[in-house]
Amino acid sequence: MYVAVKGGDKAIENSLHYLADVRRGDRRVPELTIAQIREQLPLAVDRVMTEGSLYDPDLAALAVKQANGDIQEAVFLLRAYRTTLPRFGASLPIDTGKMHIRRRISATYKDLPGGQILGPSFDYTHRLLDFTLAANGETGEAPKADEPVADGMPRVADILDHEGLIELEIPDDEDAPVSDLTRESMSFPADRATRLQNLARGDEGFLLALGYSTQRGFGNNHPFAGEIRMGELAVSFVPEELGFEIEIGEITVTECQMVNQFKGSAKVPPQFTRGYGLTFGHCERKAMSMALVDRALRAREFGEEITAPAQDEEFVLYHSDNVEASGFVQHLKLPHYVDFQGELVTVRELRAEIEASENHNQSEDDELAAAE
Repeated sequence: MYVAVKGGDKAIENSLHYLADVRRGDRRVPELTIAQIREQLPLAVDRVMTEGSLYDPDLAALAVKQANGDIQEAVFLLRAYRTTLPRFGASLPIDTGKMHIRRRISATYKDLPGGQILGPSFDYTHRLLDFTLAANGETGEAPKADEPVADGMPRVADILDHEGLIELEIPDDEDAPVSDLTRESMSFPADRATRLQNLARGDEGFLLALGYSTQRGFGNNHPFAGEIRMGELAVSFVPEELGFEIEIGEITVTECQMVNQFKGSAKVPPQFTRGYGLTFGHCERKAMSMALVDRALRAREFGEEITAPAQDEEFVLYHSDNVEASGFVQHLKLPHYVDFQGELVTVRELRAEIEASENHNQSEDDELAAAE
């Protein structure tokens, strides 16, 4: 038994060396640096930070490199590292109205106060392969505007809110403890803050599919993209020993406000409802998907019939986490020899019983035919 264990250790060690060798690839090609990944694969880095629940571009880039470009594996690595970090407390809520905007578009107002700011986007590309990149062609710096983008740009939801045309956003109690699903088990029904935490960490592909399903009629949710904005924000924290607010850094976030079909009642005049998405970095598709699913999960709040997967919070919240989903699926690779042998014996016994029964019935049929 001991020899077999040692043999397994050697095989695992060799497998790990092989994995590292595959990651490195052809030694004639220069090795990727963390800085190159951080600067030239920013969308992958931003997605890993968002789903890994840790804002650190360098660590996310390292995770992408170590994971051979496997985004889910990189998310797993970052979350595992996150569990080793001390927790000092919760930062103050960020105010996206104070964002230093790099991109801001709205599908509801053409002449948006402050204007539409296209920023970096694939929306206007022709989706044609650029072979100059294959030839290591350098890209020139983008032209800069004569004037900087104004700070404190109003949000579309604020414009609608000013006229009372959209549901009132009631702020959370600042003195209430901040829920943290990374430390507390999920319970149902989950409040909206917990749901949004889960969606922010959720797999982009899963949320994209659910959001898409709501647009196709599984949940009847086809909203307007009220506003999508991306840019930089200061993060503040109040240390207990100081007792006053200090800025501890700046992060890039993407925010999406969906304006959904209106609701009304005898007490509340018709008004639009909201769906909300917020991510680290530039994760526009994720923020939009999150906002679609957030609104779908509010079905009970608006007295809507729950008929679609995207409206079922247990289904969405339990299955959106790609680390847990990946672990449960991939555990099937672990040895199940004993379990399988047990089922193999059962299948063989059942087949033998069926065969014996069929032979018995055939004998009776033969005897009956002979008697006739």
